[in-house]
Amino acid sequence: MIKLVLTDMDGTFLNNQGDFNRELFQEVKQVMQDKGVTFAPVTGKQCERVEELFGQDASGLWILGDSATRIKHKGEYVYESLLNNQTGQEIIAALEAISLDQTIIACTRNGAFIKETTPPEESAIVRMSYAQVHLVSDFKEITDDFVKITVHDPLLNCFVTKEHLADFFDRAYFVASEAAWIDIANVNVHKGTTVQKLQELLDVTADETMAFGDGYNDIELMRAAAYSFAVSNAVPETKAAASFVTGSNEEEAVMTTIIKILTLQS
Repeated sequence: MIKLVLTDMDGTFLNNQGDFNRELFQEVKQVMQDKGVTFAPVTGKQCERVEELFGQDASGLWILGDSATRIKHKGEYVYESLLNNQTGQEIIAALEAISLDQTIIACTRNGAFIKETTPPEESAIVRMSYAQVHLVSDFKEITDDFVKITVHDPLLNCFVTKEHLADFFDRAYFVASEAAWIDIANVNVHKGTTVQKLQELLDVTADETMAFGDGYNDIELMRAAAYSFAVSNAVPETKAAASFVTGSNEEEAVMTTIIKILTLQS
């Protein structure tokens, strides 16, 4: 019996405009309530941005946000794992040495920080995933530990950039979810490990969990659920890690699949 439904957001639950069918979600929400199922977005987006997207419905969610480094429920953080400031600063310095064409998003408990010199088009992309955005002249101004560090590269060099950071692999977790994005978190912290934390909190097993994803950063998510679905637009590696392949994010496949599966559940 499924008790927990997890979904990635961008490219999976959200359509290509970064939105979703709210009327259909009300049907999904009702089915989950009737079946006693918990719903949890698992995403690189800032928790507050997820709350913005879901509006009044956000209060009942378990949000695994900020690249699944934090769990937020009913306005409170119930789990987080931080990257220490020194390691984060060394990684940022290395990123800036590699290229100044990429946008670095340094996230702390106080929000996301980007450079004052960030081009407007890049700032707009950042604000699609972050509700609380602050400007700094130098990342060295940040003295807090990092929730995560994210890179957006409009030149699509993230797979190469990640390999240039290999000296840090024993001190932080790196994943290039696609050619334009890298997420950097505390060592051994990713969607799979944080889902396990949530499963412990809710007393739910992997056999009672359904999950949806599309990117390289969703491979561990697929492994944390017995009922794992890659959307049809997912990368081949995520499809291989999933138990099933469903329709695309543009076809509202996550929500229609949830309804179909849970309706069959007694």
